[in-house]
Amino acid sequence: QNNLGWMYRDGEGVPQNYKTAVKWYTLAAEQGVAVAQFNLGLMYSKGRGVPQDYKTAVKWYTLAAEQGSAYAQNNLGVMYEKGRGVPQDYKTAVKWYTLAAEQGGARAQNNLGFMYYKGQGVPQDYKTAVKWYTLAAEQGHTSAQHNLGQMYRTGQGVPQDYKTAVKW
Repeated sequence: QNNLGWMYRDGEGVPQNYKTAVKWYTLAAEQGVAVAQFNLGLMYSKGRGVPQDYKTAVKWYTLAAEQGSAYAQNNLGVMYEKGRGVPQDYKTAVKWYTLAAEQGGARAQNNLGFMYYKGQGVPQDYKTAVKWYTLAAEQGHTSAQHNLGQMYRTGQGVPQDYKTAVKW
């Protein structure tokens, strides 16, 4: 059911139809399939096939995140960081980013690095920001590469090193 939803979402082998994708995702999500819950959250978050509804997106992301989906954990972190569908809560955002980042999710690693850089939900800590940016940058995450380059350029959390800054 999830895969059929994916086919309709992307128009693979069938005409693209977001509403039909939502139908199939919902059937799978209601059976507890984490990837379908994540996909359904994404559809509600973006308003594809359904009216945009951040609260419902949070519901589905939470169900998937609680099952260990790193993608859902990262997206749930974004919802808490931005205050979409839930009250803005940096500490809760950091919690979800950390769970996803520890699983190797590059987006979550970059997002967590940013939280440490800004001191949002955690004490400001440039060294820890560099740690998370580095992990994401080494996976090819372009924003993390940029952020890491800036850290080396300005000497925040690392010794100032223009050569390394240029590399990233």
